[in-house]
Amino acid sequence: MPISERGAPRRKVSATSPLRADNRERAATLKILLFKGTEKTVSFSPRPEGRSFAGTLMKLPDLLKSVTKSDLVRNLLCWLGANYIKMVHSSNRWEVVGGEIATSFWDSGKPFILAFWHGRILMIPSCWRQGQIIHMLISPHRDGQVIAQVVGHFGIHTVVGSTHKGGSAAFRTLLKALKAGECVGITPDGPQGPRMIASEGIVQIARLSGVPVIPCTFATKRYRLLQTWDRFVVALPFSRGLFIWGQPLTLSAKATAEEQEVFRRSIEDSLNAITTEADRRMGHLPVDLEKGRQFSRQSGMEGGY
Repeated sequence: MPISERGAPRRKVSATSPLRADNRERAATLKILLFKGTEKTVSFSPRPEGRSFAGTLMKLPDLLKSVTKSDLVRNLLCWLGANYIKMVHSSNRWEVVGGEIATSFWDSGKPFILAFWHGRILMIPSCWRQGQIIHMLISPHRDGQVIAQVVGHFGIHTVVGSTHKGGSAAFRTLLKALKAGECVGITPDGPQGPRMIASEGIVQIARLSGVPVIPCTFATKRYRLLQTWDRFVVALPFSRGLFIWGQPLTLSAKATAEEQEVFRRSIEDSLNAITTEADRRMGHLPVDLEKGRQFSRQSGMEGGY
């Protein structure tokens, strides 16, 4: 038995005992004596207990904001992120629904606009045919630059900017790529939302280019959900996954304002429909679009987007 300096046996204090809790409370505030008899109080937050992998994932966005200020750290994280996507894709059993739609365009050399929700961007590079050129619209913000570096490991070109302003350089670059016979990828609800609501930008690109929009999404049996505005879905390895391609949607260059709004809703409804179907096939509850567009969960299930 351990013996103290005075020779008396030391009491073993459990982590949950009142004595240990009292000691932690006393140590939470440290008084540092400074010169000239002044003193400064420094407060320390108690160390969190029971930290889990899921809890760490929930705080991932805040962690990324702090560590990606360094170019070296950001490059390393983007390399790790790309390899994580590859590992998830190779370790899961994947099913593809509607894949012949994209294949017919690829084989014939016809361009199209790939549309997917911002929260489902993670596995999209894995469903794209290698060697097929695509230009993905990326936000100029720091998180957008991280995404650009990650998808760059898959040979995906990126265009930095926004489609909210029709005369922007990014808008013109995307139109130029489409007219050259190359595909482009857009998140209609990016880069800041509102979540799962299609913006006007993708409508104007489809109208001016005359190129169809093809929706795409994914779902996995095992996943984690980040507490971000888009409820970002992090697919987990060693399970099952599903990609669903929607039907092509086209818009006439002479479409009226009413027809353009109908087209915008068609993109939105199609993406929500295939996302709901993908979640259902993976055993999850569908996205709750009526209650503030918050993710619904089912009690006792790991899933439930």
